[in-house]
Amino acid sequence: MGIDIRKPLGVGGINSNINIFSSRVGFGNNIGGDRFESTSVNRFVTENYIQSALMSNPQIKNILKEMNAPTKLNLKELQELSENHSKETQNIAAGIINNLPKALKQHVDVKAVKDAAYLHDLGKVLIPAEILNKNGKLTDAEKEIMHRHSELGYEILKNSGLDNKTLNLIKYHHQNASHTGYPKVPQDFFADLNLQILSAADKYSALIEPRVYKAPMSKDQALAIIYKDVAKGNLHPFVFKALKNYAEQTVKISKSNNFAQ
Repeated sequence: MGIDIRKPLGVGGINSNINIFSSRVGFGNNIGGDRFESTSVNRFVTENYIQSALMSNPQIKNILKEMNAPTKLNLKELQELSENHSKETQNIAAGIINNLPKALKQHVDVKAVKDAAYLHDLGKVLIPAEILNKNGKLTDAEKEIMHRHSELGYEILKNSGLDNKTLNLIKYHHQNASHTGYPKVPQDFFADLNLQILSAADKYSALIEPRVYKAPMSKDQALAIIYKDVAKGNLHPFVFKALKNYAEQTVKISKSNNFAQ
């Protein structure tokens, strides 16, 4: 059963009808179930694991062939992910979850979201470096190649022992309720609460980070961009409000630490 919001929620007066509890979730049925191994998912963000996946899953090389890209592992990107973006996205996702209303929080598969947040961009280690780190606007052809990273991440991890909920979060972390993201999805695809949390965390992390093609945005600049997803009906206002609260908390902590020094 879904929540049908008809009144403003204190985040700009948006009236949202986003249904975030549906029988069409598509990310597994036992919400909150913990069927994972206790070992950290960090074990998948290694050269040895990815090389093993390349050997055991021919679909990875098929995708690279379609991209006309070499089978070459970008070790610099692997280190960058493990030390920065992956950790930051995981921290933001946890912050969003912690700031959700209790009634919503109990519907989040916390472990699946956190694990997917850490692993969501693993496929980027197989995207050609000249595209991944291009200092300028990507061409349409380059965008198509870049968009394959989520599928590549899914295929790298498909035989890892992660459950389908986590794997699908990784594969579809650039999709949304309007189905305007990637990869393509069937008409009945449903962007559930877990996916919305992951997508918002990933986008906020990417916006506030420095990249070769852009300077880091401020908290307010990043939130203003993400708020557009609320207006489009792709992000539930409660998820946005939780992100906003987390962002404000981290800024306060940062200022407090700087003052203490």
